[in-house]
Amino acid sequence: MKQLKLSFLLMLGFVLMGVLVACQDSNDVEEAGAGDAEETQEETTDETSESDPEGYLEIRGSDTMVNLGQSLAEHYMDTNPNADLSVTGGGSGTGIAAMINNEIDVAQSSRAMTEEEIEDAENNGAQPLEFIIGQDGLAVATNNDNPIEGLTVDEIKSIFVGDITDWSELGWDDGGEITVYSRQSNSGTYVYFNENIMDGEDFADGAMFMPGSSAIREAVEQEANAIGYIGIGYIDGINALNVAIDEDHDYVTPFEESNVDEGIYPIARPLYFYVNGEPDGLMFDYLKWVLQDEDADDVRHDTGFYQIGNDYQDQNVNTFDYLGIEW
Repeated sequence: MKQLKLSFLLMLGFVLMGVLVACQDSNDVEEAGAGDAEETQEETTDETSESDPEGYLEIRGSDTMVNLGQSLAEHYMDTNPNADLSVTGGGSGTGIAAMINNEIDVAQSSRAMTEEEIEDAENNGAQPLEFIIGQDGLAVATNNDNPIEGLTVDEIKSIFVGDITDWSELGWDDGGEITVYSRQSNSGTYVYFNENIMDGEDFADGAMFMPGSSAIREAVEQEANAIGYIGIGYIDGINALNVAIDEDHDYVTPFEESNVDEGIYPIARPLYFYVNGEPDGLMFDYLKWVLQDEDADDVRHDTGFYQIGNDYQDQNVNTFDYLGIEW
């Protein structure tokens, strides 16, 4: 009987030892696996940091483009966690002034810099390089209660310079006196509209000058007799008039991208990045993403603007070629 108990205890001891050994082996495997996983994670992190350029970019300028610029920056930072991009508005003139003073990396502008502005920037040590990052069908905005669907370029000019002052002159008998809304003079949209639609003439007496596109949209939404001009990306809850070059041409909507891309819509314009200096590192990577990536095209459309267009993309390529940088 004693011998049987002894055998039983010996067998139990062997079983327990086997269990302990198996547990130890399992722990060793788990620790080894965890170590391998940590090592793999470190390698992946190292690869990410090596392939994604690091740095900070300050981007400033156009209020028309501020939503577009912020959305582009946010989507790019999602793909490159090493990037830190700051985008602020204030108007194209604000961005261009900051570029002239050599204070920023990118000026966003809804108008082209003048030769004098570029010269002033270069004299301060900046090197503005022009890239076109999208297109805008600049919209002539009216209230939803306004029954007029389209105007010619000359009629639009006559309203904004004050030659036409009442909607009855354009066929809306109950419209009353026209209230004109404009952007302020530091706006690239102001400059573009004044030069290309108003031929540089003064705005009508009593015109209201607003700090941004959103302010004009809100004013037009609230006043039945109001009219203003804003980027197509800001048309929400109000009308955008169809526009004809003159009475002999068709009225064209700004809501179709092909009308803008093919130059059929009369108030279409490019949207600019002015990059300070030859792009490299983070600036080059971000610029390529903005100009080439399909996600950037989605951002343009989601914010109400249009793709770059073949002619403008060729212009961007020529700029890279001039710099000796492979596209």
